[in-house]
Amino acid sequence: MIVVVNLARSVTIAAAAAAAFLDAPAGIVYALASVMGLLQSIFRPTQAALLPLLARTPQELTASNLVLTTIESVGLFVGPAIGGLLLAVTGTDTVFAATGGVFLLAALLLVRVSVGRAPQASAPRRSFVRDALAGFGTVAHDAKLRLLIGLYGTQTLVAGALNVLIVVMALETLDLGNAGIGFLNSAWGVGGLLGGVAAIGLVAGTRLGSAFGAGLALAGLPVLGIALVPRTVPALVFLALAGIGTTIVDVAGLTLLQRSVPDEVLTRVMGVVQSVFVGTLGLGAVIAPGLLDLFGDRWTLVAVGALLPVVAALAWPRLRRLDVETATAPPNAELLRAIAIFRPLPSAVVEQLAHEARTQHVGAGEKVIRQGDAGDRFYVLVDGEAEVQIDGQHRQTLQAGDHFGEIALLRDVPRTATVVALGDLELLTIERDDFLAAVTGHPESAHAAEAVVAARFGSLRPSVASI
Repeated sequence: MIVVVNLARSVTIAAAAAAAFLDAPAGIVYALASVMGLLQSIFRPTQAALLPLLARTPQELTASNLVLTTIESVGLFVGPAIGGLLLAVTGTDTVFAATGGVFLLAALLLVRVSVGRAPQASAPRRSFVRDALAGFGTVAHDAKLRLLIGLYGTQTLVAGALNVLIVVMALETLDLGNAGIGFLNSAWGVGGLLGGVAAIGLVAGTRLGSAFGAGLALAGLPVLGIALVPRTVPALVFLALAGIGTTIVDVAGLTLLQRSVPDEVLTRVMGVVQSVFVGTLGLGAVIAPGLLDLFGDRWTLVAVGALLPVVAALAWPRLRRLDVETATAPPNAELLRAIAIFRPLPSAVVEQLAHEARTQHVGAGEKVIRQGDAGDRFYVLVDGEAEVQIDGQHRQTLQAGDHFGEIALLRDVPRTATVVALGDLELLTIERDDFLAAVTGHPESAHAAEAVVAARFGSLRPSVASI
């Protein structure tokens, strides 16, 4: 998907270059620009959803987000400069063509990135509408996601307002003229780069919630400082500090979201984040002029600058609870990692499975699954012993750490064995959809699962068994 989007962006930019070269009506170029915006809204959520699949540990995931945010900051700082230089020595059509070439190069680089997804023919089909609304549904039912996305949206609201206020500060508050707009934006961009250095500590640390809250406060307080000390040099320093806070928010917030959302809806949830990002950014730019008319530049800076520290303080207890959740591996995560099927999975995926797993207690002599029943769960034996029976005959004894139920799920066949508790059992169960999404979504795990299936069949010959 991400390669296709980049190719589409390259074609769209090439079409814009052709339109500019042929002196086509401006409306065509504007329409192509709208298509680029649509493609960007697809690219960013997909990119954010791919990173947890590629990162092998939570530390790698945080580091990946740090590198991504830093590169974006560099691009936002350097890209316009290069574009302006090309525009000065060439023309609009050349700039469009060069941009299209960059997207094409990015697509070619991404071709080598493989995150295959095995077929999931046995998984239940869902309607398009349900798929499209899955991200919003996930956010609506998860208080943690509502908190993170709400705070993220507040930060982008302030960023949108600040885009307008920088112009006002340059022209009126600081009287720097048109050139001052560039200086102030550059200070903010440099702060974003410095924020990448400051966020390095997040890679090894586990207090992502606290870092997120601190970043929110740091993104807002300097704006309040500009209102109190409206002079050029302090304003440049304050905007650099705000840029640092913005980068910390991006790295910590994105990592927390990626580690909190199931793989199968991560792209859609990131689509929700992108919608909130674009919407609040625009809303902030719309609100700022009204505030300026009502309160003037100084008091508007006070209001905008105070918003983030206030919401960060209100949310601080809940963000601190997130630190505890991210620092502590979910119960039974190590038990799942010891299973061959799950061993190749990224840590974030295993932790998500552990969150979704449920404990089940079975009394001595009870049947956990019955031969001929439909397969609906995967089981891990946490404590106790169980007997595998086929046609009423003993085939195998299962002990703590063993698992069963995978073959019926992977092959979409009825249970052809019965599992009976030899004593009191404690089981860990994973629902069919969660199991299939994790295992079939990662090629190495899918291969490991097939190896387990083959070994299970071999150990139960001459009978054909699937438990």
